[in-house]
Amino acid sequence: MANITLGGNPIHSIGELPEVGSEMKDFKLTGADLNEKTLSDFAGKRKILNIFPSIDTGVCAASARAFNVKAGDLENTVVINISKDLPFALSRFCAAEGLDHVESLSDFRGNFGEDYGVELVDSPMKGLLSRAVIIADENNNVLYTEQVPEIAQEPNYEAALTALK
Repeated sequence: MANITLGGNPIHSIGELPEVGSEMKDFKLTGADLNEKTLSDFAGKRKILNIFPSIDTGVCAASARAFNVKAGDLENTVVINISKDLPFALSRFCAAEGLDHVESLSDFRGNFGEDYGVELVDSPMKGLLSRAVIIADENNNVLYTEQVPEIAQEPNYEAALTALK
């Protein structure tokens, strides 16, 4: 269980992020077309998982924009935004913002949050995902993780991207 804060007040996730050096667990997430996407859909690519509570908040939107710009053109790398938002909301936001270097997937009917230790278990945000980043290589080995300690903070983009160098 990760200790996180929301406006300085303690909140908790269901578990811990995967350990650096471990292999990513498979997942089933939902794309804009309502079809499932799994880890194998990104086989052979380096992965940036940008995990957040909801695209309709300022900090979550900022992280989606930042990774689109900072990592969108990295060779053999896919940026995957993951939240519990409906796929339609994620698609609408990305289209309106012109985010064409990211893939946004929803955990609205999956168990990614449980499997990756990022589902919030208390607070008004119970059931949503915490703000976290997971970087993995093309063989699905975890290179970097960050559980952002305060929900209202953006992740450390430079540290995440450095893990890919």
